[in-house]
Amino acid sequence: MRRRRGLTPEDRDLWSRVARTAEPLDPKRKGQAADLAAFSAFVVPPAVAQPAPTPPSPPQLPARFRVGQAAKPASPVVARPQTPAERLSQAGLRMDARTHRKMSQGKLRPEARLDLHGLTLAAAGPELVHFILSCHASGLRLVLVITGKGRGDHGPLPTRPGALRHQVPYWLHSPPLAAVVQQVTAAHFRHGGDGAYYVYLRRTQ
Repeated sequence: MRRRRGLTPEDRDLWSRVARTAEPLDPKRKGQAADLAAFSAFVVPPAVAQPAPTPPSPPQLPARFRVGQAAKPASPVVARPQTPAERLSQAGLRMDARTHRKMSQGKLRPEARLDLHGLTLAAAGPELVHFILSCHASGLRLVLVITGKGRGDHGPLPTRPGALRHQVPYWLHSPPLAAVVQQVTAAHFRHGGDGAYYVYLRRTQ
């Protein structure tokens, strides 16, 4: 059903004038003119003024927030994982500080070296154990273990890139090597940098 359109102010004014001037054809019904005017006032209500729209309220700022203040990130910033060299640099010093400083600066020459670059984890583990124990038994103090920065283990189950670089420090601090290893430090760039480690061995008994 279509909704009826309301009368405009002009329509109501015209209807009122017509009702006041209308005369019935039957003289006996002259009183109906006044009734018709009253009826028109009832049927055609006066125009109702519409209230002015309320302006939207300004947005509420968060508590303790000032204009110009930097917004906080939606999620906490995830810290970058530490490299093996960074973790080793935070380890406690277990050797003479002067000797350690000279070693870190590449001023001490390693007495032996082992190159594990290109080996899988399964092959590198036994090689490292044999090399470190042999060097310790021979009375050597400073040796170099080269891992390379790595592109991943190419064995039956490939691992993440740089697997040897991450695994070798763990092996050196685990049995049976932990008993003979005194300090592990990332090598100076002249001896391989991030792709190699200085291993300072304990004195033989």
